[in-house]
Amino acid sequence: MRIIVHGGAGGRPEEPTERRRVLERAAAVGVDAADPVAAVEDAVAVLESSPRFNAGVGGAVQSDGVVRTDAGIMTDDRTVGAACSMPGVERAVGVARLVLEETPHVLVAGEHAVALAEAFGIETDVDLRTDRTADRWADAEVPAGDPRETLEWIREHFGRRNQFGREDGDDPQGRGTGDDAQGRGTGDDPHDHDTVGAVATDGESIAAATSTGGRWLALAGRVGDVPQVGSGFYCAPAAGASATGAGEDIARVTLSRRVVGHVERGLSAEDACELAIEEFGELTGSSAGVIAADADGRLGSAYNSAAMQTARAGR
Repeated sequence: MRIIVHGGAGGRPEEPTERRRVLERAAAVGVDAADPVAAVEDAVAVLESSPRFNAGVGGAVQSDGVVRTDAGIMTDDRTVGAACSMPGVERAVGVARLVLEETPHVLVAGEHAVALAEAFGIETDVDLRTDRTADRWADAEVPAGDPRETLEWIREHFGRRNQFGREDGDDPQGRGTGDDAQGRGTGDDPHDHDTVGAVATDGESIAAATSTGGRWLALAGRVGDVPQVGSGFYCAPAAGASATGAGEDIARVTLSRRVVGHVERGLSAEDACELAIEEFGELTGSSAGVIAADADGRLGSAYNSAAMQTARAGR
């Protein structure tokens, strides 16, 4: 098994050494799994349980004060499972795998995804907030009111988009965005884009998975790129990929599918990631990162944000 994991593309993280240790542990857990699907699920689950990432415990808080998790998983035969907008679910990647293996569907959402998780023994009603996220929420002062009033606040703090798809305050070179305590873009926040993911191959098959708590102070119920096939994750016989970063823009250009498409045209996993990120920056002006594994067992990664930590393992 060969596996690569990421801890999100965004600002420079706090305590990077400690975060890297968690990523290395996730890769080590994944590489010992029985098959690529188990490898990516097991690796991502390690990251979902760590408050150092924006997935599971420690996930981003939406405008109503609730942490909602999303995840997707896919194999090289294009079997897919995804789940989104789940309050109180730490193991979002486990729910995505349930959708893949136990249902005829691709994506299950909200309270029904939570009910599915509970029916199959995945823990629900988990307190996903940490001291850090609770403190940040307390400082946010989001107005109570109907969605129109909330949207006015979100437009000011989350960011407006211009005709090029960029949020106000984004670096046009795509070098990273973040929020301050009030949700304004600063480029410094180490948690805003800390979506996690993994791609693994055993030489015969490939699997990719991505999991997130979403975007800080987004409108309640917002779903980003992560559970969307081809955007936050994608897998085909040639390669698998997992993306992280500015979710709306990742969805607009189907970033993970773009990476796999470059491998299908003959590039290695590394070269495909680098080209896809270059194209992403030119198209959107936003920041993102991707990881990939190809059918030849080669691993790759690239990003245009201030930082993206990864770990690899394999034999």
